[in-house]
Amino acid sequence: MSKFKERLGKLSPKKRLYALETLPGHLAESVQGERLHQLLTDFDFIEAKLDAVGVQALIEDYDLARVSDVLLSEGQTETLRLIQGAIRKSAHVFEKDKTQLAGHLLGRLLPSEITMIIDESKYFWEYLPLIARFSPRKPVKKVTEKISSPDDIQSMLEQAKQSKNTPWLRPLRANLERANEGALRTLAGHTDGVKAVAIAPDGKRVISASGDKTLKIWDIDSGTELRILTGHTDEVWGVAIAPDGKRAISASGDKTLKIWDIDNGTELRTLTGHTDGVYAVAIAPDGKRAISASGDKTLKIWDIDSDRELRTLTGHAGVVKAVAIASDGKRAISASRDQKIWYGDKIWYGDKTLKIWDIDSGRELRTLIGHFGSALSVAIAPDGKRAISASGDKTLKIWDIDSGRELRTLTGHTGVVLAVAIAPDGKRAISASRDRTLKIWDIDSGRELRTLTGHTYAVTAVAIAPDGKTTISASNDSNLKIWDIDSDRELRTIAGNIREVLSVAIAPDGKTVISASRDYTLKIWDTDTGRELKALIGHTNLVKAVAIAPDGKRAISGSWDKTLKIWDIDNGKELRTMTGHTKPINAVTIAPDGKTAISASRDYTLKIWDIDNGRKLRTMAGHTESVNAVAIAPDGKTAISASDDKTLKIWDINSGRELRTMTGHTSEVWGVAITPDSNTAISASNDRTLKIWDINSGRELRILTGHTDSVWGVAISSDGKLAISASDDKTVKIWDLPSGKEVASFNGDYAFAGCAIAPDGVTVVAGDRSGRVHFLRLEGVSGGG
Repeated sequence: MSKFKERLGKLSPKKRLYALETLPGHLAESVQGERLHQLLTDFDFIEAKLDAVGVQALIEDYDLARVSDVLLSEGQTETLRLIQGAIRKSAHVFEKDKTQLAGHLLGRLLPSEITMIIDESKYFWEYLPLIARFSPRKPVKKVTEKISSPDDIQSMLEQAKQSKNTPWLRPLRANLERANEGALRTLAGHTDGVKAVAIAPDGKRVISASGDKTLKIWDIDSGTELRILTGHTDEVWGVAIAPDGKRAISASGDKTLKIWDIDNGTELRTLTGHTDGVYAVAIAPDGKRAISASGDKTLKIWDIDSDRELRTLTGHAGVVKAVAIASDGKRAISASRDQKIWYGDKIWYGDKTLKIWDIDSGRELRTLIGHFGSALSVAIAPDGKRAISASGDKTLKIWDIDSGRELRTLTGHTGVVLAVAIAPDGKRAISASRDRTLKIWDIDSGRELRTLTGHTYAVTAVAIAPDGKTTISASNDSNLKIWDIDSDRELRTIAGNIREVLSVAIAPDGKTVISASRDYTLKIWDTDTGRELKALIGHTNLVKAVAIAPDGKRAISGSWDKTLKIWDIDNGKELRTMTGHTKPINAVTIAPDGKTAISASRDYTLKIWDIDNGRKLRTMAGHTESVNAVAIAPDGKTAISASDDKTLKIWDINSGRELRTMTGHTSEVWGVAITPDSNTAISASNDRTLKIWDINSGRELRILTGHTDSVWGVAISSDGKLAISASDDKTVKIWDLPSGKEVASFNGDYAFAGCAIAPDGVTVVAGDRSGRVHFLRLEGVSGGG
């Protein structure tokens, strides 16, 4: 216990709160820099302030150390900046669960190895199967840098380790985005993908529009959700804020637009007239007119004050996805999506164009043609001379508005480009893509300046603040992120896979971990150090599953290239390839005797294999959709499979006969695990729950609830008392099986897809969608190893 905590404990609740609220300010005002530094690096203070006052007040304490009168060394200033950055990056987690403070400070501030991935091919991912085949040992360059932590941070982290008296998952090494890299902050609150974002003219507030049918107003500085706007009956796809910052207009799949009072959140009126969903809306610089873009292939011009529809603009042959108005208020540009038109057995793709309109007359001035995919977004430069479009062809194009001439094509994204915004100075643009990244571009040269990574799903929208320094992105991961455009906070990767980790397995001795990834590889890790020992390369599509034999000498991988491969773990050599499935393989498990394996496939079947000779022994059919997971009971007699058909099936391995079907999940079942006594199974589902089953009767015993998104993976401890689950909600959870209660939870920066627990019952490994492999230790559980 620190001296601060000891003194705090002697104060009355009222005086304790006063001390926490005011002490940092008093120290700054009295120019006691050394004491302020000591206070802000004391974990007991950080924890007490967070608990009593909240995360934003804690973040603001660190700003006090930057005032010119507070004399701190360069090293002390950097230490406080790192701690503040770590707290700010995890603020959205602490707002929901303050108990994760220790875990997140460790995850962000522990020393780490940072790996920079450098593609050797501009189109690396498109041609990766070819590269893997002809240059299997070096598809990319990796540069590793060791990042240390200052001594005062190390001391604080030691405090954090000793601070908990309840069960928690402790990161064994850095496993989260570092404090000084990536986004400044995450705004979490929507329950579905965020489709649009707009920043108020004063730069203080932002409004987001979501698939959850709501809009939210946020304070940019504090990240606080100020208000929720409800009224739409379908997804909200667009939002724009009037130049005076007092009103906003939203566009929705319910075919309407709504005008809102931003200050009080009231709905002022509804605009109707479109016959299909409204995808976008823009407000003229004078604040008097708005233009909407719709799935009915039209744009409509509205008088905002009277709600009157002034004019309908027709000409597009497909859905109109976006609209932007020039700064002079005289012209607008619209972007249209492909329209599929059937001619017999052939499809003709229609409109992929942008159109320039005269707003006063409604006349179409010009059509811009050049994209090979849907035109999905458009932004106009402040001078009104150039426009930039974003397209389904993975490119952006810069256009001369007066002549309609294409000036330049910007390439670099590996997925559909969904949105684009131009900075107020007209020099830079930012694009948002389905490849989960944002890119900053120099408009004059067309050069890519920086890539921003951090979202776990498609980045759907982007807006730049009026000062040109801050940008806010919106994503289908339900979050918004705030970025500093000018900084070099480009996210570097903690050593791991290049793309998502889809499955992990721990060797029987607990010393080795193998991860399977979307980057077509498997990686072998040392559990104690967390270091990558070797990569297993040979698959030509994503590797969905991996299992390790009971002797720890061999591993089997299952891939979407429809093959299974047997590997020698010691030397990394491929021993055998097994073929037979007609569609991608989702799962594989090895029997306790180490002689047979069972695979599960999207071809609706399971297959039993002889590992020694690679021969297929038997096919088990019965599921009516993709089979996603399979587990073999420790007695080796039965197997349980999980499927997209929402069921689990119990099979007799010797005969291949289906013994029983277990129903109860309301969506796809992604994972299954069996207890050591072979009597109980646990399933993980897209319905956000886990279910405990009696294998002998097929009866559902209990539902485990707590996840807020799909649960992808589940594993059971060697003593059968604990289960671990991995979810798209970015959490790994530990469950007590006898009671069904949640024991501990850890929030990551990205969704988790696979998990495993070591034989010691306390070492937990999980893989996430960024490519990281997380090594965690369950602390505070009696009897743990």
